[in-house]
Amino acid sequence: MATVLAIETSCDETAVAIVNNRNVCSSVVASQIALHQTYGGVVPEMASREHLMTINPCLEKALEESHLGWQDIDGIAATVAPGLVGALMMGATTAKTLSIVHHKPFIGVHHLEGHIYATYLSDRAWNPPFLCLLVSGGHTSLIWVKDCGVYEQLGATRDDAAGEAFDKVARLLNLGYPGGPAIDRLAKTGNPQAFPLPEGRVSLPQGGYHPYDSSFSGLKTAVLRLVQNLEKEDKNNLPLADLAASFQETVARSLTKKTIACALDYGINSIAVGGGVAANSELRKQLQEAGFKHNIKVHFPTLKLCTDNAAMIGCAAADHLNRGHTSSLTLNVNSRLSITDVMQIYR
Repeated sequence: MATVLAIETSCDETAVAIVNNRNVCSSVVASQIALHQTYGGVVPEMASREHLMTINPCLEKALEESHLGWQDIDGIAATVAPGLVGALMMGATTAKTLSIVHHKPFIGVHHLEGHIYATYLSDRAWNPPFLCLLVSGGHTSLIWVKDCGVYEQLGATRDDAAGEAFDKVARLLNLGYPGGPAIDRLAKTGNPQAFPLPEGRVSLPQGGYHPYDSSFSGLKTAVLRLVQNLEKEDKNNLPLADLAASFQETVARSLTKKTIACALDYGINSIAVGGGVAANSELRKQLQEAGFKHNIKVHFPTLKLCTDNAAMIGCAAADHLNRGHTSSLTLNVNSRLSITDVMQIYR
């Protein structure tokens, strides 16, 4: 039952948490949304500098809220892949320094593995094997979770990730950043059947389509063309709610179809969803209804565990540490390490 202090700085959230196995002792998240809103997306250099400014206050607050001291901590963890290199270095360097100063083992964690472990924090009885639909700003993946560190990727995105598509369409509709919550709020007042939009399919060289891979580039372009045509008719009265609802329904339908098909084809009877897009209300509705229809258990983490946080990183690190997995202090951060290569992080 390892107790781990974990740091997450892979993108634009500075987060520190202390986790004992699957129990969260404290969790602190300093968001940078306001900082990047002006630019409509994350500016890497600004994100790194902000991590440097906020990481020590976050550490102090996490320790204070946990009512624990360094003598109670068994290991220090940090996200080391994938993500923005400069941002990852802020967290990893801090964790390594704390590891040296306090004589604790260092545990590197793969960010996507953290999102998988968010499920364990919201359902402590949840265990492998299961299928994980991981949908975020940078990733859309179907991962067969067989055990700690044992993953098979069954589906991926070939272009824009789901979260990235939400941000780009929100920018097109002038809804601001981040796009996911803005579209979700507006879609509640719109008609999801107002505009038929393409789900997007990935062609195979031998013909046909990949059953589990996703593509949102064509959908994004279809929304652009639709908006351009509507602006010709009446530029000042775009049906924004209907556009948002139609786009969101199409994304949710596409993800639900591929996820359920994958689970049925591989005989997997439980699905966990992780990542920022897991907070989307339409995806939750469609996937839970489809799961019920096919007698497949579907679990979504609590909303605060969908977005980036250090608690999920700590949960993953605690499981690895309990199994004797630690990382070298010479371990480098990696912006693109695949989830299937996660065990390269450990010695």
